[in-house]
Amino acid sequence: MMQKYTEENTSKRIQSEQSSLKVKRERRPVLPVLIALMLVGSLGIQGYLLSENMKVTAYVADQQRKEAEALEQENTYQEDGYKVGEQYEIRSTKAISDAYISGDESQLSQQDKETLKMAKEVVDKVIKDGMSNYEKEEAIYTWMVKNIGQGASTTVKLPTQSGGDQFTPNGVLSGHGAVCVGYATTFRLFMNMLGMDCHIVHNEYHSWDLVQLDDGEWYHTDVYSDASGTGKEPSFRNFNMNDASASFGHDWDQSALPEAKGVKYTAANQKKKDLKQIEEVPADIKKGFDNGQKVFFYQFDKVTEKDYPVADYIVTQLQSALSASGVDGYVSGSWYLNEDEARGYILGLYVETYDGSGMSEAAQGLSEERRQALTDAINQAFGTEIGIDPYSYGGYEEGEDMNAGEVVEGDMSVPDTDNMSDKSVTVKSDGKGSEVNSADYYADEDGE
Repeated sequence: MMQKYTEENTSKRIQSEQSSLKVKRERRPVLPVLIALMLVGSLGIQGYLLSENMKVTAYVADQQRKEAEALEQENTYQEDGYKVGEQYEIRSTKAISDAYISGDESQLSQQDKETLKMAKEVVDKVIKDGMSNYEKEEAIYTWMVKNIGQGASTTVKLPTQSGGDQFTPNGVLSGHGAVCVGYATTFRLFMNMLGMDCHIVHNEYHSWDLVQLDDGEWYHTDVYSDASGTGKEPSFRNFNMNDASASFGHDWDQSALPEAKGVKYTAANQKKKDLKQIEEVPADIKKGFDNGQKVFFYQFDKVTEKDYPVADYIVTQLQSALSASGVDGYVSGSWYLNEDEARGYILGLYVETYDGSGMSEAAQGLSEERRQALTDAINQAFGTEIGIDPYSYGGYEEGEDMNAGEVVEGDMSVPDTDNMSDKSVTVKSDGKGSEVNSADYYADEDGE
C-alpha cells in the first residue's frame, strides 16, 4: 500500500515537473523578443537623434561658414588705398590726426604739416569748450557744407588747380573744392583729430563717412550730398543717418562695416519740433520759410497710418504754393524713426530753392557794383540786355508780362484768367467775395 502511494506521488511529481518545464519552454521566447523589440526601439530613437544631430551639426557648420565668410570679407574690405571711380584714392590721414593729438608733428611731411595747420585753424574756429562729440561733429559738418564747394571754387581753372587735388584733405582745405572722396577723407581727418572713430564707406562710384558717437552707435554722414559751398545753411538730409535711412540713396557692403542702428543722434531726433497735429504744419512751414528756414522736423502727439497720406498731400500742396509765390524750388519729405517710439515717426520736410545765379563761389564774392559794371560791358559788346543775375534775360520789371498766362503782382505769381476757359473756373459766392477753383486753373481755351 505504501509502495503504491509512493509510486503515485512520484508519478505526479514527474508529471508536474514536466508540465512546469513545458510552460517554461513555451515562455522562453518572450524575453528575447522583448529584448529585440527594445533594441529596435532604442536603435530607432538613436537613429532619429542621430538624424537630428546631423541637422544641427550641418546648421552650425553653415552658420560658422557664413560667419567666416563675413569675417574674411570684413578683413579684406579696403578703406585706405581704394580708388573710387578707379580714380580718386582714399588716402590715410592717421599720421596727421595722431600728430594733432600728441602735439608732435616732427615726423610729418611738409605737405602733411600744411594740412594739419589748415585743419587746426578750422577746429580752433568752430569747436568750443564743453561740446559733446555730437556737437563737435555737427560743427564740422556745418563748416564743410558752407565752405567747401563741389568741385573747383572757380569756374576758370587756376594753374594750381586740378581735379586730382580735390580728393585729399590738403587740396580740399586749400582750394575749398572737393569730390566725394575729398569730403569723406577730410571729414574723417577732423573726426579722428577730435577723438572719434570714423570709417570711410564706399562703393565703386561714391564715398561718405561712418562715425561713432557718444551713445556707442554708428551713424552715416554724407557731407558731399548736402554740400553747396555757398554759405547756405545745411539741409542735414544726409547727416547722421542709420542704415535704414542711408539705404535710400546709398549702396554699400553692410557686412564689412559696423551696423548703424542709432536713433538718438539723427538730425530728426536732435532738431524735432513738437506740434499737436499734422494740420499745424503749413503755418509753421510758412513762418520758418519767411525767416530763412529750409529744413523742418516735426514730432506729433501721436502719428498713425492715417497721417501718411495727409503728409503726402501737404508736400504736394506746399510745392504748388511755392510755385504760385514765384519761388523756384521744390518740397520733399521723409518719415524718420523717433527715439520716443510711443509718439510714432518724425516728419521731415525739406524746401530746396535755387538762387539761379549759376556763379562760382569766387564770383559770388564780387560786389554788386563790380558785377553791374562787368554786365554793362558785356551788354554793350553783344547788344544784349542781360541782368547781373546770369539767368535773367531782359531784366523784367515788376508787373511786366513774363510768360503767357501769367502776370506778376508784387511777390505773388497769379494766373491770367483772361486766357482761361469758362469751364476751368468755378466761382463760389459767399457774400464775401469769389475764389477760383484750384483744379485745372491753368487750362487755356484748348483745354491744355
